[in-house]
Amino acid sequence: MAWVPAESAVEELMPRLLPVDPCDLTESFDPSVPPRTPQEYLRRVQIEAAQCPDVVVAQIDPKKLKRKQSVNVSLSGCQPAPEGYSPTLQWQQQQVAQFSAVRQSVSRHRSHWKSQQLDSNVTMPKSEDEEGWKKFCLGERLCAEGAVGPVKIESPGIDYIQATVTSVLEHLSNWFGERDFTPELGRWLYALLACLEKPLLPEAHSLIRQLARRCSEVRLSVVSKDDERVPALNLLICLVSRYFDQRDLADEPS
Repeated sequence: MAWVPAESAVEELMPRLLPVDPCDLTESFDPSVPPRTPQEYLRRVQIEAAQCPDVVVAQIDPKKLKRKQSVNVSLSGCQPAPEGYSPTLQWQQQQVAQFSAVRQSVSRHRSHWKSQQLDSNVTMPKSEDEEGWKKFCLGERLCAEGAVGPVKIESPGIDYIQATVTSVLEHLSNWFGERDFTPELGRWLYALLACLEKPLLPEAHSLIRQLARRCSEVRLSVVSKDDERVPALNLLICLVSRYFDQRDLADEPS
């Protein structure tokens, strides 16, 4: 018995690009056997398309959805640096060159790290465990003022770090959005930026812009230009704007 798919509304809206005859395959047709001719291949595509339902409902596990669904989009640039706080263009170019060398080193060693296992005394939180990552990266002291629950740990290889770079960057950016800048935070942010792979995913693109704007806001609150936080904040703004090509966020050279 021949099987002929019915005409659908989709076919009416989308004209055929190839002259394909109506599907007419006999019962002896075996879908496990590779097509022998272009016509058989196209007919097989017809059958698969006809068997697809008109409406598909995704089965979503609510537990996997992030707790924070609100997204605040800001198109504004960085806050201008106070007088005397902005770095020179030469300094910014030197930082970009040094950062590029660091990223090249990370890239060269990535294949080696993927094959290595963490030390037995090192455990890392799961990717979605925001509070656990804050404690892991920043330590008990810095996280003491916030409510930090039990850490859900895993013991994977080093390759796990690359898979969670964007997630950890988001967790630390959220923490930084409500608190002051610290050296511990700066070291982790620098390392995470060094591990971000180009081209950036949209989420990573948004995160680094958010990070640069927050750095400029904190810099405004620093009383003295000799404060140790100023060069660290300038560095992060510089890397986001000049290395990752977000030029509208760049500091004007002093």
